[in-house]
Amino acid sequence: MEALELLERIETGVSDQVVFNKELTEVSDLLTEIVAMSNTKGGIIFIGIDGATGEVSGIRNEMIKQIGINLTENLSCLPDTPHVLTEVVSVSVEDQTRKVLIVHVSEGVNKPYKDNRSAIWVKQGSDKRRVTENAEILRLFQKSGNLLADEMEVFETSIDDINRKEFEEYFISEFKATLEERGLTYEQALRAKKVLRNNRVTIAGLLFFAKDPQSFKPAYTVKAVSFFGNSISGNQYRSKPEDFKGTLPELFKQGMSFLKSNLKATQKEEEFNAKGELEISEIALIELFQNALIHRDYLKNSPIRLLIFDNRVEIISPGSLPNSLTVEEIKYGNPVIRNNQIAAFGSHTMPYSGLGSGISRALSEQPNIELVNDVEGEQFKVIIPRG
Repeated sequence: MEALELLERIETGVSDQVVFNKELTEVSDLLTEIVAMSNTKGGIIFIGIDGATGEVSGIRNEMIKQIGINLTENLSCLPDTPHVLTEVVSVSVEDQTRKVLIVHVSEGVNKPYKDNRSAIWVKQGSDKRRVTENAEILRLFQKSGNLLADEMEVFETSIDDINRKEFEEYFISEFKATLEERGLTYEQALRAKKVLRNNRVTIAGLLFFAKDPQSFKPAYTVKAVSFFGNSISGNQYRSKPEDFKGTLPELFKQGMSFLKSNLKATQKEEEFNAKGELEISEIALIELFQNALIHRDYLKNSPIRLLIFDNRVEIISPGSLPNSLTVEEIKYGNPVIRNNQIAAFGSHTMPYSGLGSGISRALSEQPNIELVNDVEGEQFKVIIPRG
C-alpha cells in the first residue's frame, strides 16, 4: 500500500472492514480482531493510527518486529489459521517519517475461526462481538461449506413421518422407473436420495416429502399480507390469510395464488374472455418466489414473507446471500447454491431450472426489481414496484 492510499483510507474512517489502533498493548486484542474479520468479510487493521483523530502516530521498529513474532507464534496455535499478510508503510508527517503496520486479513474459507481462548468472534459494524448461540455457529460452518443445512437430520423424526406415496411418485418422475425396477427397497431409496439419514428425516426430506413439515419446523412457513397503504406498521389489511403450511411445492402454490389474487390484472385483448395480464410479470414472480423457497437459510427459524403494499411488493427470505455472493453476481447468473438437495428436489417438483438463471430471467421480464442483501439483518429482500 502506498502512503497516499493509506491517507485516503484514514479519511474513509473506521468500518466493519477497517480498524485503526494507535498502539498495540495486548496481542490477544489483535487476535480477536483477526478472528472476527476472518469470520465475516475480511478487512484491514492499521497499527500506528489514532482511530479517534486520524492522526498518524506511527510505531517503532522494535514494536513492528515484536508484533510480527507474536502474530506468527499465536496464529500457529489457533485451531484454524486465518490468512494474514502484513506490510509496513512510511508516511511523512511534519518532516518526520512515521511507520504504520498494516495487517491484511482475508475472509476465511474454513469458518468458524477461534481465538487462543477458543472464542468465536464476528464483526458487527465497526465493533466485534462474541458468538455463543449454536444456530449462529452452525451458520458459520454453512458459509464455509463445512455444513450442508438441508442434509441435517430433524430431531424426533422417523421414516413414519414421510409420505410414502409422494416420495414414490417423485422417484418415478426423476428416474422413469419404480423402486422395484431399480432394485431398491423403500428405505434404501430414501437413504440414497438423502431423505433419511441415521433413521431421521433430513431437512430436505421434510420439506418435500413429510406428511406435516411444520409440526417439526413451525417457522418453515410463508406469511402473506396485503396492506392498505405503504407501511408495514399499518393495521389495515386487504388480505391476511393464515400462515401457509405444507411442503415446498405446496407453499409455492399457495404463495403464487395469494400474489395473483391480490395483484391487479388488466385486459390486454378486446375479446371478453381473454385472460388478464398481471400488473407484475407472473414469470418474474414465479422465479423470485421459488428462489426464496429454495435458497433461503434453513438454519434460521424465520418464515418467508410476502408483503403487498399499494406501491410495491416485497418478498423477504431469511438469510443474506451465502459465501460472499453479491447482488451483482446473482444478476448475471453466477449461482452459489446454499441448499443443494433442496435445489435438486425442486428441479423435479417446481418450475425451477437449477441453472442459476432465475434472477436474470426475472429481471429481463421485470427490469425495475430492486434486490437488497441485508447482511446486518440477515435477510434477502426483493422489492418490485407497482404501477
